[in-house]
Amino acid sequence: MRKAPFVVILTLVFVSTFLSGRAQKTTKEDTLKYNPKRLRAILITEAALYGGSVYLLNDLWYKNYPRSSFHFFNDNKEWLQMDKIGHATTSSRIGEFGYKFLRWSGVKNNKAIWFGGSLGFIYLLNIEILDGFSSQWGFSMGDFSANTFGAALFMGQQFAWNEQRIKLKWSYHQTIFPDYRPDLLGKGITETWLKDYNGQTYWLSCNISSFLRKGSRFPAWLNVAVGYGAEGMLGGYSNPETHNGVALPYYERYRQLFLAPDIDFTKIKTRSKFLADVFYALNILKCPAPTLEFSQKKIHFRPLYF
Repeated sequence: MRKAPFVVILTLVFVSTFLSGRAQKTTKEDTLKYNPKRLRAILITEAALYGGSVYLLNDLWYKNYPRSSFHFFNDNKEWLQMDKIGHATTSSRIGEFGYKFLRWSGVKNNKAIWFGGSLGFIYLLNIEILDGFSSQWGFSMGDFSANTFGAALFMGQQFAWNEQRIKLKWSYHQTIFPDYRPDLLGKGITETWLKDYNGQTYWLSCNISSFLRKGSRFPAWLNVAVGYGAEGMLGGYSNPETHNGVALPYYERYRQLFLAPDIDFTKIKTRSKFLADVFYALNILKCPAPTLEFSQKKIHFRPLYF
């Protein structure tokens, strides 16, 4: 069960989101002045982040498993596809990171979309290739498709609207499942928020006002979000009956769909550059809100869900 690489990648998403806050403001026209020194610094930083993270993945993970000839691996049924949505979110967010910094350095808009927006896809493609040469796993077409979707979602919106009207977001709440398998699902909140898919929810958050006519009084910061989650998972493909010789309780594995209001923090007006950066970084997170959950053929109302 290949969770360690995904943990490193998801961590990189949060780091890149905070870093790209400083470069968040771009113009619709190509009016930003080209800055070669800034571009050079960006390329060096991106190369260092890429090289360092790939080195850590290889040193901490892949080198512990036998190598093999390149091969494919079908993991589409693992974790009820939660990992696939995580890949799409990662690809989209790192693509946004790449685009923002290229625009910040004065690269023309279309070039920034193509080269920056594909950064997440290219980075994750290298991870899939490492998997392809590992005897434990293989190149996953499911992951590759999810990576492609995430990059396309970001790039398509930039080409069509020059803004992100529909954003992939993330939320997490603690569950009981890591108590049974802390080795796999994490020990304590410092690990479980990354490793426990049962507590993670991925959202498509849509900004309604951006689709309305100019001058509409609909709140620009108010979004509607559709979420996907899953629970009852003590293993990737199925739940084991025992762990370390101890019997595990039975849990039904099931999918969840959610509908809830959300906040686009970047639409909140402020004169503070610091607050603008904070709002940009917060926008990767789905805001806690009253939520409708559709699961197990029932509708559940959650007064406050995160």
